[in-house]
Amino acid sequence: MAASTVIKNFRDSTIRLFDGATPTPAQLEVTLEAGDFSLSGLSSTLHEVTPYLDRGELATLRKTNRTFPTGSWTCHFADLSDGSDQTMTDFLLKGGSYGGNVSTLPGEVYCVKIQLDIEGTDHGDTAGDHQITLDDCHVTLDYSDGDPSSLSASFVVYGAITMS
Repeated sequence: MAASTVIKNFRDSTIRLFDGATPTPAQLEVTLEAGDFSLSGLSSTLHEVTPYLDRGELATLRKTNRTFPTGSWTCHFADLSDGSDQTMTDFLLKGGSYGGNVSTLPGEVYCVKIQLDIEGTDHGDTAGDHQITLDDCHVTLDYSDGDPSSLSASFVVYGAITMS
């Protein structure tokens, strides 16, 4: 199959969140988002690369410490927390109706899976739709008053990253 020639934009993506429950994880499609999802720090090795010098000249490169990509997105603020309705804040902070969520990563820190679905076929993209899956993400939130008020989610990816 040939590489895609359809340029994607903010209208083509959907963010989905999953907890670690098995066999059926809780999930939430993020709504009211601004279309500014970002992902930084991807590399072929997911490790720091350290140069070793031989009398001031490059001798070799070596992988050292594991690196952890980061990312973010912003949503227009409509609802914060609710005991029965589903909100992004509750899903990401394990509160309200999502108080029983299960972390995707064992241990004391609550993590989720983030999936970005990118539409292609609806636009005639012969390469099809695309997907980025980020396992074991620890997410923090920031609230900002404004016109409109917003919630910004920032995350660190501690697990596997798959792209298709």
